[in-house]
Amino acid sequence: MDRLCDKDAVELRRLIGERAISPVELLDDCLARIGEVNPRLNAITAMAVERAKAEALATERAVRDGGALGLLHGLPIGIKDLEETEGIVTTFGSPLYRNYVPKADNRLVAQVRRAGAIVVGKTNTPEFGAGAHTDNPVYGPTRNPFDPERTCGGSSGGSAVALATGMVPLATGSDTGGSLRIPAAFCGIVGFRPSPGLVPSERRPLGWTPLSVLGPMGRNVADTRLLLRAEMGRDSRDPFGYRDDQSSFAAPETIDPGRLRVAVSEDLGGAPVEPSLRATLRERVGLIAAAFRACDWRDPDMTGADEAFAAIRGQNLLAAQRERYEKHRDQLGPLVRANYEEGLGMSAAQVAAAHVTATRIYRGLELFFADHDLLISPTVGVPPFAIEARYAREVAGRPMRTYYSWLAPTYYLSLTGHPAISIPCGLEPSGTPFALQITAAAGRDKFLLDAAEAIEALLARDPRTARPKPDLGKLVSR
Repeated sequence: MDRLCDKDAVELRRLIGERAISPVELLDDCLARIGEVNPRLNAITAMAVERAKAEALATERAVRDGGALGLLHGLPIGIKDLEETEGIVTTFGSPLYRNYVPKADNRLVAQVRRAGAIVVGKTNTPEFGAGAHTDNPVYGPTRNPFDPERTCGGSSGGSAVALATGMVPLATGSDTGGSLRIPAAFCGIVGFRPSPGLVPSERRPLGWTPLSVLGPMGRNVADTRLLLRAEMGRDSRDPFGYRDDQSSFAAPETIDPGRLRVAVSEDLGGAPVEPSLRATLRERVGLIAAAFRACDWRDPDMTGADEAFAAIRGQNLLAAQRERYEKHRDQLGPLVRANYEEGLGMSAAQVAAAHVTATRIYRGLELFFADHDLLISPTVGVPPFAIEARYAREVAGRPMRTYYSWLAPTYYLSLTGHPAISIPCGLEPSGTPFALQITAAAGRDKFLLDAAEAIEALLARDPRTARPKPDLGKLVSR
C-alpha cells in the first residue's frame, strides 16, 4: 500500500480537509522518506524540521477547530534554493551566500505559506540557476532517481527529484531556458512554464523582459495546477504581474481530446534532438494520434531563435550578475563567469536584433496556433547524460556551440513567452523518463492545463506511455 508521502497533493489536501489524515503524520512520513533517499540523491539541502513540525501542529489544530483552510493547507513543500526563505539558509548555489539566512520570505514563499503549505526545506539548484545540470560548489550534484549516475537536469533539479521520490508532494521552480521542464522530463514529473506575470516575481532585475518566469511542479497536472493557483496573484512590483485569475483556474474544464487540433514537431524546426528520441516521439504520438480531431506533423518557423535567445539571455545575466562579477569574480563558478563574459561581448545592435527576431517568432507562432490548438514536441533532445559531464557536448553527432545549446527544444519556446508544460510519457530507450512538451497560444494557460490533463489521462491507459516511477528500493541509504 502506498505511503502518505506517495499520494498526490490534491488527494492529500482533500484527506486533510476531511480529517482523514493529520498534517503531522504526513510531514513525518515525508521526513522519513527524505531520510531514506536524500542521502543518495541530494535533492533537499537546508531544512527547517523543527519549524515545519510546529507548523504541522498548527495546521492540525486549525482543521480540528474548523478554521478556514488554505489551498495548500498542511501540505509539505520544497522551495528552490533561488528563493529567499525567512530563517532558512538560502545559498543560490553560490559560496558567496553559503551562510546567508534571509530575514523575510520573498513573495513566492510568502504566498505559498499563506496558502497553508509547510516549508520543509530548500531544493538544490546550479549556481544562480545557470545551466540545466543541478550541481554547485556548496552542496554538490543532485542525482537522477532513475539512474543516480546520470543528471536530473536543472535548474529546478532538486525540486524534480524530491517530487519523483515522494520527499514532498509539491515543489517550486523557475524557468529561463527550460529549468522547469527539463528536470521534470528527466525525472518523470510535471513542470509548467506559465505565461510571464501569471506568477509574479519582484526580483527580476529586468522587469520588462519576460524570459524568466516562476512556476509550479507536481507529480501530475492536477497537483501542478493546485500549486499554480497558490502561487498566482497580483503584484505591481512585476510589470507583468497584473493578473489574478485564481478563481478561473479552480475548476478544470473536461476537454474531449476528439475536439483538439494538434500539431507535432520532432525538433521545432531545427533544435538538436537525438534520433532515438525522435523515434520515441513518433512511436508515442502514434499511440494516441487517433484520439485527436486532427494530428499533423508540422514545424513552426523558429529561424534565428538560437542567436536571439543567446543575446536576450546574455542581457539578463549582465543585469543580474554585474555587481557580483565586478566585486567577486574569482568566487563565481566558471559557468557564471562565462555567461557574463558572453553577454559583455554582445553589442547593442545584436540585442536589438534579438528582440526583433523574438517578436517575429512570437507573431508567427500566434498564426501557427490559429490552425492548431496545441503543439507537441519532445521536451528534451537527449537522454540524461553522465553526472560528471555537466552538459551535452554533442547531440545527434553535432557539436554544441555553448554549454546551453542542447536546451533549444525548451528555450525556443521560452523566447516567445508562450505557456508550455512537460508531462511524462513512459521511458525512453536508455531507461529514463521520456516526456512530451505541450504548448498553447499566448495567454491560454488554463486551456493548456485542461488539455494537458486530458492527454495525461490518455497516456495513463497504456503502460508504454504512463508516468514511470523510480525504484525507491535501490535508492534507500543503507
